[in-house]
Amino acid sequence: MTKYIAFQGELGAYGHEACHSADPAMTPLPCKTFDDVITAMRTQKADLAVLPVENSTYGRVADIHRLLPESGLHIVGEVFIRVRISLMALPGVRLDDIQKVRAHLVLLPQAKSFLDKHNIASEAAADSAGAAAELAKSDDRTSGVLASELAAQAYGLNVLASDIEDYGHNTTRFLVMSRTPDHSRRSGKTMMTTFVFQVRNIPAALYKAMGGFATNGVNMTKLESYMVGGSFTATQFYADIEGHPEDPNVALALEELDYFTDSLHILGVYPAHRLRD
Repeated sequence: MTKYIAFQGELGAYGHEACHSADPAMTPLPCKTFDDVITAMRTQKADLAVLPVENSTYGRVADIHRLLPESGLHIVGEVFIRVRISLMALPGVRLDDIQKVRAHLVLLPQAKSFLDKHNIASEAAADSAGAAAELAKSDDRTSGVLASELAAQAYGLNVLASDIEDYGHNTTRFLVMSRTPDHSRRSGKTMMTTFVFQVRNIPAALYKAMGGFATNGVNMTKLESYMVGGSFTATQFYADIEGHPEDPNVALALEELDYFTDSLHILGVYPAHRLRD
């Protein structure tokens, strides 16, 4: 029986690459929006999903922090994908033939040095993999696309240059989502716990809530705030910590956090990706 893993974007997108990294045995299911990914999970069209949560260059992905708590899904893993940019074109086209490239707006500045060196103009596209699909259907032999090498494979394009990004650190973190939680302990691996919370309306509540992690030696790798329901007074926090809720020090820290919060919801417990090391 075929199992599907949903992602946002077209075949060949970096989300598609994240699907392969998460579980190469599953069939990628492209979805138009993040909401469509969640719907695919709720309607059981997909067995797992990957959602981007942050990028090392551009920060957090818009809307994800709002969608995750409301999705009813659970984080069961994480995947880090290096954003490797390839220039691709129709078969038989040479690099010297390329006058213009299309790509998502965030990719174009990352290959500026290469494009300037080869005097290639750039044009923003809604989706890099989608631009690759459009080019494959055309007869345009003066245009190229900047995208993942997986996009070239998906649409029968030729890669004219690889790894043309200006900097080699640009990485996107994806969360692997399931309909059911998995809090089972994995021996020999660092565990991550992700949760959201709202602090009580008392003086220094956030300071006091965070104190429990410091005094219990729990490493918090991420803490972000965002408004809830458009209110300037209702703030929700998103946090990643190292450890499992059953670890004694983590249990004590979460117990102290709970005392200073109006709500606390664990989104997932999962093994840390190897790139965290």
